[in-house]
Amino acid sequence: MERKTEIFQIVGFQNSGKTTLVQEIIRYGDKLGLKSGTIKHHGHGGTPSKENMEKDSEKHLNAGAVYAAVEGNGELVIKKQTQYWSLDEIIDYYHRLSLDLILIEGYKYAPISKAVIIRNQNDLYLLKELTNIQVVLSWIPLKETVPFPVFSIEEKSRFIAWFFPFLFPQHHFSSSEFFRKK
Repeated sequence: MERKTEIFQIVGFQNSGKTTLVQEIIRYGDKLGLKSGTIKHHGHGGTPSKENMEKDSEKHLNAGAVYAAVEGNGELVIKKQTQYWSLDEIIDYYHRLSLDLILIEGYKYAPISKAVIIRNQNDLYLLKELTNIQVVLSWIPLKETVPFPVFSIEEKSRFIAWFFPFLFPQHHFSSSEFFRKK
């Protein structure tokens, strides 16, 4: 039976908590025996520097990701260069790695299921502009009603308890208590 790889994005602006949330998802996925890989968009212009690659990719790997990649300006670190790596090309490459979960950090406008992190009022336009939003994590109380679940950024364990059954309904996770344990 062929393995189905789930793909999910975590998007938001710089310093909103994307990498921290990706780490949490990877850690809990690892406890569940899931193999995860990450793809990060280097949104600061230019190619990913060694410091940048080590900063977030090392966090992803240390959390339990099997593979981590950063793409910026045509350089994909799993070190290989081309004129331009599209997100679809990177995902196609990752499908060959027998992963259960591909987590994408960034690429806001990609048409993939995603969680949006809202840091402040200025970020609220993302909820109207982005597609395939499945869930929101917010640093501020949301005053408007949105058609998807909303969690405070402080409620990561509640988000995790929602996330895995949402993405892997076939696994029939036994208890949300598992997700509250650190």
